[in-house]
Amino acid sequence: MTRDDVNAACAQFPGVTCEDPWGDGHDAWKVGGKMFACIGPTNDGVSVKTESVEQAMFLIELERGEKAPYFHRSWIRLPFDSDIGPDELRDRLATSYDLIRKKLTKKVQATLPPWP
Repeated sequence: MTRDDVNAACAQFPGVTCEDPWGDGHDAWKVGGKMFACIGPTNDGVSVKTESVEQAMFLIELERGEKAPYFHRSWIRLPFDSDIGPDELRDRLATSYDLIRKKLTKKVQATLPPWP
């Protein structure tokens, strides 16, 4: 998994933008102005939201991710050098996107392209 793989997968979600809000080489993928995936300037992994702190802890315990530095405990970091395949990566990104999108206001959701 590489930064390019993550960026290509994130670009496929409807209504997304990619920004560098801190100005030092981050790829912060957002929907409706809220971040759902972030690659740091060290270029060694992507951070994504999970459904809960418990699920994040479970995935960390299973070694499917690690604690995401600087993020809430419901986020995990997927290291680029892990054995996570393209299907699991896309699933983790889609879950994070969906979780963030569903928490947007109805007004903001109405401005976005359809999502299953």
